[in-house]
Amino acid sequence: MADNNTIARPYAQAVFELAHDAESLDAWGEALAVARALMADGAAAKFLLTPSLTDDERLNFLTELISAAAGKTSLLAGDDVRGTNFLKLLIEYGRVSVLPEISAHFDRLKAQIENTIDVTITSATALSDAQQKIMVDALKKRFGRDVKLETKIDENLIGGAVIRAGDVVIDGSLRSSLQGLANALIV
Repeated sequence: MADNNTIARPYAQAVFELAHDAESLDAWGEALAVARALMADGAAAKFLLTPSLTDDERLNFLTELISAAAGKTSLLAGDDVRGTNFLKLLIEYGRVSVLPEISAHFDRLKAQIENTIDVTITSATALSDAQQKIMVDALKKRFGRDVKLETKIDENLIGGAVIRAGDVVIDGSLRSSLQGLANALIV
């Protein structure tokens, strides 16, 4: 059985091409992000697996749920035939559960074309604006892309930071250094 990322990739590519041609990358990105959040909850995904539901009932449930979460203007809320057709396709082929992965792949394709990269910096304490600017400038230089920065705090790090940018992880945390020292002493 194929994993969810393998299944999601062609759907994400197709939706991306549709959105790019229609110049609606942001709208599709927002709609897919809402769908990702709803499906990640688990309760909606579990309900959609109910065997007694028809495909039309699943579609109505999903579009109403998305409408409630994102508003009637969402592309997946039933106001846009492309969004409705996309959801119908996912329901028909039993692929609604991969909406989170579709959204993630779509975001990566969108970032690629916009020449941006999403970066998350997790630190032991809050970073000042000056520290964030220094990090953003260094990351722009390293990746050759505009950086969309998100910061998180993890008090368990003790000090330093962990930077995640796509598939790249830079662990400059004190916890990691101490773990490396402990491993070296054990050997």
